[in-house]
Amino acid sequence: MSSFSTLAAQTPARRPRRLLLAAGGMLIVTTYLFLVLAQPAEVAEGPGSAAGIVSLVGFLGGGALLVAGILPMLSTSSLVVMPLGIALNIGIGQLAGSLGLQIYLDAIGTVLVAVLAGPAAGAATGAISNAIWGLFNPLALPFAAGAALIGLLAGLAAKYGLFRRLHLAAVAGLVTGAIGGLVAAPVAVNMFGAAGSPGTNAIIAVFRSLGDKLLVAATKQGLLSDSLDKIVVFVVVALILHALPQRAVRQFPFARTRVIRGRRRGSDRSGRGIDAGTA
Repeated sequence: MSSFSTLAAQTPARRPRRLLLAAGGMLIVTTYLFLVLAQPAEVAEGPGSAAGIVSLVGFLGGGALLVAGILPMLSTSSLVVMPLGIALNIGIGQLAGSLGLQIYLDAIGTVLVAVLAGPAAGAATGAISNAIWGLFNPLALPFAAGAALIGLLAGLAAKYGLFRRLHLAAVAGLVTGAIGGLVAAPVAVNMFGAAGSPGTNAIIAVFRSLGDKLLVAATKQGLLSDSLDKIVVFVVVALILHALPQRAVRQFPFARTRVIRGRRRGSDRSGRGIDAGTA
């Protein structure tokens, strides 16, 4: 009887959280569709334009609703790591862009949060990161929906244990990057003419020289760059997780059962788990 009463008490409490999560996801998706269908070129001018304000409010609001939906379930460690993830995304992404790299490296914080705190936390981190980044780099704002999708997919990959092996993390990164590239291509073409960093522009120029239309060239570039980028990001995050002591990972309820690897009998005394198989 007591267990039934507990379940009955928990069920109503879950409904508002699920509604907040659904509302946050829908707001992010709706804002993305607005950008793809309306194609407001003034977004490139920054958040001062009407379309920029709509995008900023949509992505920030969607991320905030996601956070509100998962807030009762987040540990203190999860709340601390989310701002850190946002800072990592913006800092590393800005550096990679200024260096003209062919990959972005702007999702390391998102993926790390997703693996430690879950898919919804990862999606929120991705959306909020690009929304904040867009305040001083207008190119980042329209891609917030794709960043949220990366966080969601990374969290799902962690849920099924794909970060316990480096090669599985690489495969998950490949799939996630391909999906992310497809989502980002229409935004890149319709609002920025596929303009990006010097490195990605060079890849598009190669495909264009082979006779591809701009959208096709941008899609191919996205599939190539995003897939390679997410392979690197997922493997880097997996290496970070494998280097952390298990006692640190245990501070995150989601990662406690999803990321910690099995120990051999001779696990070391520092609390680090030793993988039963090779990476």
